[in-house]
Amino acid sequence: MTLDEAWRILQGRQFKRTKNRETILEFFSENDRYLTAMEVRNFMIEDNPGISFDTIYRNLTTFSELGILEETELNGERHFRMQCDHGVHHHHFICTACGKTRNIPHCPMESVSVNLQGYEVEGHKFEIYGKCPVCVEQ
Repeated sequence: MTLDEAWRILQGRQFKRTKNRETILEFFSENDRYLTAMEVRNFMIEDNPGISFDTIYRNLTTFSELGILEETELNGERHFRMQCDHGVHHHHFICTACGKTRNIPHCPMESVSVNLQGYEVEGHKFEIYGKCPVCVEQ
């Protein structure tokens, strides 16, 4: 998702364009990996030392609910990244050390849905966790 697309979504839902939202969205657009609220706060603290976790979490939650950010849980903590392109169905390998992702174009639901005849599937999420080649070498 581009920054322009994110702002169109936010403005379409009557959200104001604030400096905090701009900073958070720019940070995610520059980092193609999953990030924690702490990483966002550490990035923002230099320019805005009074930024609270409540403000960060409230914005991250809003962005996730609006489909601007994707969300996953790693080691009991919420992680976020900029939403991938809509309309291109895929899943992710997620590095548990650095948060980088790799797209997996194959969807395992093709084989799972055979065993679910008569059920109405409303959605699914498939992620593989491990270490990327760079983190394995370290």
